[in-house]
Amino acid sequence: MSFSQSPGLEAKQGPGSLLAVQRLARALDQLIGMACRAMLYFTLASMFLILSANVGLRYAAGSSLAWASELPELMFPWLIMSGVVLAAQHGSHIAIVILTQRLGGLRRWVLLAGSLVVAGLYASLAVVAWPLAEIAADERTPILQVPGSVSVTSLMLGFSLLAIVTLCRLPQVWASQPDQFYDDIPEPTAMAGVQT
Repeated sequence: MSFSQSPGLEAKQGPGSLLAVQRLARALDQLIGMACRAMLYFTLASMFLILSANVGLRYAAGSSLAWASELPELMFPWLIMSGVVLAAQHGSHIAIVILTQRLGGLRRWVLLAGSLVVAGLYASLAVVAWPLAEIAADERTPILQVPGSVSVTSLMLGFSLLAIVTLCRLPQVWASQPDQFYDDIPEPTAMAGVQT
């Protein structure tokens, strides 16, 4: 008997179309993660090299690169938003779980509804950032003449990716058992040595 024919697996996976959606969501989530890691590494390395070269020139030659302060300012929002998306993928944001821990089987529904609300809020923030990007496009940096919309676009793209990542995690939230979340939180135990 092959793995795909094992009993009870259909109940976990659901119909074939649901399995395809889960695979697509996982692939999209992984693609977003790779893109954000690439952006994170690129911006961090570039900023480090630019600022190091500028400091070295300042000490060695007494002068600095005029554009060396502008470019890291333009790259910083991209660095932050890629880190925020990666943190959302890994569940590293702060969460208050005291209520969801007590819900038992209802937890799945609450987490699913919460995820949908969060995805909607992220999507609305991306939409709201669009007019701001159009306004910021008229402003240019003094030396490089880069439009201000470059920084605002990082917000718009970041919020869009956060909405997508949240939606990609929905099958994972739905398929989870109530006790799969927060397994590392110990159950309250009686004090050792105390007799009742």
